[in-house]
Amino acid sequence: MGEVWRARDTRLEREVALKVLPPGFAGNEQLRLRLEREARSISQLSHPNICSLFDVGRHDGIDYLVMELLDGESLAERLRRGPLPIGEVLRIGAQIADALAAAHGKGLVHRDLKPANIMLAKSGAKLLDFGLAREWVPTSTGGGGEDASNSIELTHQKALTGEGMIVGTYQYMAPEQLEGVPADARTDLFAFGAVLYEMATGKRAFDGKTRTSVIAAIIDRDPPPISAIQPLTPPGLEHVVRRCLAKDPEARWQSARDVGAEIRWIAGSSSEAQPMPRRRRTLLPIAVLLIVAAVAAAAARYFRPDPVLSRITSSILAPAGDSFAFENGSMLLSADGTKLVYVGRAGKEAPRICIRDMGTGEIRWLAGTEDAVFPFWSPDGSRVGFFASSKLKTMAIAGGPAEVLAEAPRPASGTWGADGTILFVANRNLMRVPAIRRQ
Repeated sequence: MGEVWRARDTRLEREVALKVLPPGFAGNEQLRLRLEREARSISQLSHPNICSLFDVGRHDGIDYLVMELLDGESLAERLRRGPLPIGEVLRIGAQIADALAAAHGKGLVHRDLKPANIMLAKSGAKLLDFGLAREWVPTSTGGGGEDASNSIELTHQKALTGEGMIVGTYQYMAPEQLEGVPADARTDLFAFGAVLYEMATGKRAFDGKTRTSVIAAIIDRDPPPISAIQPLTPPGLEHVVRRCLAKDPEARWQSARDVGAEIRWIAGSSSEAQPMPRRRRTLLPIAVLLIVAAVAAAAARYFRPDPVLSRITSSILAPAGDSFAFENGSMLLSADGTKLVYVGRAGKEAPRICIRDMGTGEIRWLAGTEDAVFPFWSPDGSRVGFFASSKLKTMAIAGGPAEVLAEAPRPASGTWGADGTILFVANRNLMRVPAIRRQ
């Protein structure tokens, strides 16, 4: 809505950015109010990832903001050259999440988060343009809230060049924004998920040839998995983006601070760790065991005639109307090869664990496993272990209540040993618990 000029502050001898209303809009009262709102919003914020406001004023009928001059390019300009490396996605994503957390902590919802409003400066990512920001009062749970003005935020407002244009950018609007529901912090998190998706893939999460097709995609469809476009994407990042883009605000992350912490954990677990000296000492016995196993296998092959080999080609498809939720874990066969476990979606329902009989093709959805991740088999194939709500749980495949075995924040994987114990990774630590809860 404004023009930004490079300028020099002659009093303090520094380069600044001067934001003014274009001459044709200087008399537009609505735009003047938006500029004032932006000034009030930024003045409340002091954060390294939010562009700083130095001064505000009016001269010869022209309203202006004096802001921090940033040396770099917008994220939108960077995306024209293609997707960002995953390491950059995680680094920039964590910084944007921090900026949103700071704004939300001051009771401000940005409402127009998009690549064009994110600057990639030498000092890091900077969040810009709070012209559409709204005051918001968080609830005690930190999730939804009420607009401080107690008025419904209409998305159809008088536009800069005509009537009836939705203020903002369609591709990054949450479903509730399009429906005229008051925005809260979770509205920004939906847009944040769309920005993360675009950084990782180079493609918009929701796109179309017309405004109507974009809105329909946001309300009714999920974008293709990031891993389908970028196969080396960490599963954790896929999970973060999917949860940000949930249609129901209650199913999203409830706090930008939590999202930032999750992204930093993914960045740490994705980096290649250097082997410690004590691990090097374990390599020799492992190497000896591998050599012995290789010799034994070669001897067995030498004294046994080669079997007649035949190629088997097979594929596993989701039932009509259902889908696989690969971001919640991969498929695993039971030890006897008769059953398959995975996390999927029945229609538009929340992800749940599904058991598939490999002989008959019959499937069984396990009730009580909503939002489960990383399922794994018991040795006898009668139960499955999984993670949900930051806890390690097990359940009989015949159905029944889930049994909670241990706390498991930020789980990564699990395996059920023949000795009756379960090994799992949580919070980047390797844990072991009995597979049966002791009374």
